[in-house]
Amino acid sequence: MTALPKKYYTPEEYLELEEKAAYKSEYFNGQIYPMGDFEGDTPEAMAGAKPAHNAIRENLSIEIGSFLRKKSCRSFSSDQRVFIPSNGLYTYPDLVVVCGKPEFSDVQTNSLTNPVLIVEVLSQSTANYDRGEKFELFRDIPTFREYLLIDSRRVWAELWRKSNEGIWSLVFEGKSPESLLFLETIGMELLLSDLYVNTEDLPETVFEIR
Repeated sequence: MTALPKKYYTPEEYLELEEKAAYKSEYFNGQIYPMGDFEGDTPEAMAGAKPAHNAIRENLSIEIGSFLRKKSCRSFSSDQRVFIPSNGLYTYPDLVVVCGKPEFSDVQTNSLTNPVLIVEVLSQSTANYDRGEKFELFRDIPTFREYLLIDSRRVWAELWRKSNEGIWSLVFEGKSPESLLFLETIGMELLLSDLYVNTEDLPETVFEIR
């Protein structure tokens, strides 16, 4: 994460600024971190997500959203802010799923607190953070049970799952379009080729769009 110029912001100040901002930002430990792929060191130099990243995120939303239609779980896109009360992180995952009634923080009623599944699409600037510190922070969410990571630079995905004993394990790693993963939290199978539709220009990505 790259923070704005050093200044301490309260959660209330962050939420007020976020309502008016032209781009989404994370908040953690009093600091605001603009989200996105950076081409420089300032928010003004921040680039939008690359086409492959956007295509994968759209494919995820379509596949999972369609599957969950008329079920007890529902998905939220990257515009849905998530808040973790135990560590104070506010962030915008690429996709989250809630089973049962969505719960929101008291501070800001549109900050979700009870996802069971979180999906992040990895880019050059976010991959290490999404797989490391951010995953560690996500694990403070009591309802959180599965974490799916999809690479936007190549055909590659990994799925982490929390056991009944509270232990997180890597349960899937796919590097082929024919790889099939299973999301236990929602009872859904996903074929990687369906997630990489309209990303034919990715290096070493060769498959037929069905």
